[in-house]
Amino acid sequence: MSLRLTVVGSGDAFGSGGQSNTCFHLDDGAGRWFLDFGASAMVAANAAGIDMNAVDAIILSHLHGDHFGGIPFLILHAQFVTERRRPLTIAGPPGVEARIRAAQEVLFPESTAIDLNYAIRFVEMIPGETTDICGMSVSTVEVSHPSGAPPLALRLERGGCVLAFSGDSEWLETLIEISRDADLFICECYAFEHAIPFHVRYRDIEANLSRLTARRIMLTHLGTEMLANVDAIDPAVGTLRDGMVIEI
Repeated sequence: MSLRLTVVGSGDAFGSGGQSNTCFHLDDGAGRWFLDFGASAMVAANAAGIDMNAVDAIILSHLHGDHFGGIPFLILHAQFVTERRRPLTIAGPPGVEARIRAAQEVLFPESTAIDLNYAIRFVEMIPGETTDICGMSVSTVEVSHPSGAPPLALRLERGGCVLAFSGDSEWLETLIEISRDADLFICECYAFEHAIPFHVRYRDIEANLSRLTARRIMLTHLGTEMLANVDAIDPAVGTLRDGMVIEI
């Protein structure tokens, strides 16, 4: 069984290079998930023609707006546009439900009082544990990226396919372990040379490339400095762009 990944959004928080906020769509024919759902994800997902009602769950790495901010829009879209009836699971770090409910009220006051035609199930993923999210096995470790709740790097496994995702973080040894022998390791890489607090830079990846055993490494969340230097990275490492489709 293969897992198809569609890059809905691969950009940083500011849309550098014209890329949408972080959002990946996973589909193996039997189940469908979003991995992160940033503020611009609704626009990008609609442009990509993704069937929102077919998505079983949203899995969140951390609770910054460029990784979960599109969810209040998706909740209302499912109620009033696509008339969803199937339950939707939203999984994220501890406190995920409270943060999303607060965002709903900031963006659409009183929207949390709407009697939805579908159920939303919130699941808290505890760092260091493995959780089943609608048939996707998700293992988590805490990384370094202050966001009001434990930020997570994720290892997703389904039907023998393994996808590792750094989330947002400064470089840590734990990224070596979470991505070990994965079919695909998606690593955020905001900067090229300059150290930016709580973010990976390419020089960190370069220094550890021989220790990364994932079969494929792709960089995401590229900032302006990184975008200006993509031609200088090792040929063994790729960069994600919106609209790419990858078979895992």
